[in-house]
Amino acid sequence: MIALIDYGAGNLTSVRKALTAVGADFFTPAAPEELAGTIGVIIPGVGHFESTRVLSEPWRAAILASVARRAPLLGICLGLQYLFEGSDEAPELNGLGLFKGRCTRLPPRVKVPHVGWNALSTRRRSVLLHGIRDATQVYFTHSYAAPITRDAAATTEHGARFASVVEKDLVFGVQFHPEKSAEAGLRVLRSFVGIAKFPNSQISTFPNS
Repeated sequence: MIALIDYGAGNLTSVRKALTAVGADFFTPAAPEELAGTIGVIIPGVGHFESTRVLSEPWRAAILASVARRAPLLGICLGLQYLFEGSDEAPELNGLGLFKGRCTRLPPRVKVPHVGWNALSTRRRSVLLHGIRDATQVYFTHSYAAPITRDAAATTEHGARFASVVEKDLVFGVQFHPEKSAEAGLRVLRSFVGIAKFPNSQISTFPNS
């Protein structure tokens, strides 16, 4: 089963509904040791990076152990930002460091938070975005964003261009909310569920580069 982590950073109802719609078998672990043996992990979330403080060292260790044994990991919105080294929103806290760089606030010349539909600009072939066309509209709500690095599979612009989808091997992150992004969002979740079930097959069929 896929572990959907609840650390109090938003209501999981819509995420659970979307996962059910794509036929995912999932549960919400009550303790970090329950991540052992899961076929995938999802870290959702909205709001302040401070919320990640709840993910104490045992949780961090369990998540990283899942990655080490090649269980696919997906971060959604705040969950994506947590995959990086940290965020200027709570500079004293460390992210997981699975992607290089820190998240920074969107520029003040545009309305912040960035709320609403915006386009994905794809940069390279992506396992997670398989079947998603360039310029597809998805739903965002955030004030901080991740830097564009070689791991960015797609970018979006709101005052400045930022990484809206990141992907490295079996670690994925989306800044938008797939559970609120209609059919495109369901397709992304469906892709992740497929990757979790058949990680080697998916990587072989849809190469990252």
